[in-house]
Amino acid sequence: MPHVLLIEDDASVRDGMELVLRRHGYDVDTAATGEQALALLDGPGGARVELAVLDLMLPGIDGFEVCRRIRARTATLPVIMLTARGDDRDIVTGLEAGADDYVVKPVTAPVLEARIRAALRRAEPSGPVRGAEQDPAGLVIDRAGLTVTKRGVQVALPPTELRLLLELSASPGRVFSREQLLASVWDHTFLGDSRIVDAAVGRLRAKLEDVPAKPRYVQTVRGFGYRFGPL
Repeated sequence: MPHVLLIEDDASVRDGMELVLRRHGYDVDTAATGEQALALLDGPGGARVELAVLDLMLPGIDGFEVCRRIRARTATLPVIMLTARGDDRDIVTGLEAGADDYVVKPVTAPVLEARIRAALRRAEPSGPVRGAEQDPAGLVIDRAGLTVTKRGVQVALPPTELRLLLELSASPGRVFSREQLLASVWDHTFLGDSRIVDAAVGRLRAKLEDVPAKPRYVQTVRGFGYRFGPL
């Protein structure tokens, strides 16, 4: 039974979402503030949490900072952020803070559950495709061990960023549109938001590239999408 941490300060929304998730078979912990959520994650029960659903507008520590602190603690916990409005600035800031996906409230139960299932699938180990790949600059992608190192230092990548890197690097030189990446990495089979892809690419570049503004690996093909530079 997947274990979800729901962080939402509105009691009626929190209770309704908890009920929906439990009906779909999830084990749910709830928190009304960012402080409560972080204390829970740091406590003995934190190891059970497999995904966080995080409202951005929280009292005290807001959702942006909670997301940053979660990412500072772990790269592997999927985070889906909730926003009460489709504010571009909030969405971009939340994604840059490390969220894997977002939904705008009010959200229907099928949409929320589908996004959670997709995020949990991304967190599952991928099957090996090839062995380790290395380029002269010291980037090593171990597709069997699902690890990435740069000049001998392991790079911690959340599941979504790792899957994005694996998808791009599996076909060096091939151009992927944002829509293709949304479908293959995020499992968004409907019209998705390309900002999710752009934000994940930005986070990848910050971790992998010597000069993120001049990427060697995750390259932009203007007007088409992204490609991976050959190793």
